[in-house]
Amino acid sequence: MLSTPVGRLRLVGLVEGMSFLLLLFVAMPLKYAAGIPEPVTIIGSAHGGLWVLYLLVLADTTYRVRWNWTWVLGGFAASVLPFGPFVFDRRLVRFERPEAGGEA
Repeated sequence: MLSTPVGRLRLVGLVEGMSFLLLLFVAMPLKYAAGIPEPVTIIGSAHGGLWVLYLLVLADTTYRVRWNWTWVLGGFAASVLPFGPFVFDRRLVRFERPEAGGEA
């Protein structure tokens, strides 16, 4: 998975997506329903770092693969929507396997 730019983007996207879901569905409820704000600080910081890493890997992949702006905007939109990275990952799988209908 780490041998190709798209594979690296997929891996970072999945980790970033999981951190976003942890923030939204674990840390935020703990903060607002149980009055425990610490998980938001910890998970939020980790998620922020992973999000920046995702954007850097997206930029690197765009450069190396010579993607058009549709892919770039799709990758960015996926990074700010819950479950977005997982939906985008399905498109990336098809991109890596041209015989399955992928496109450049």
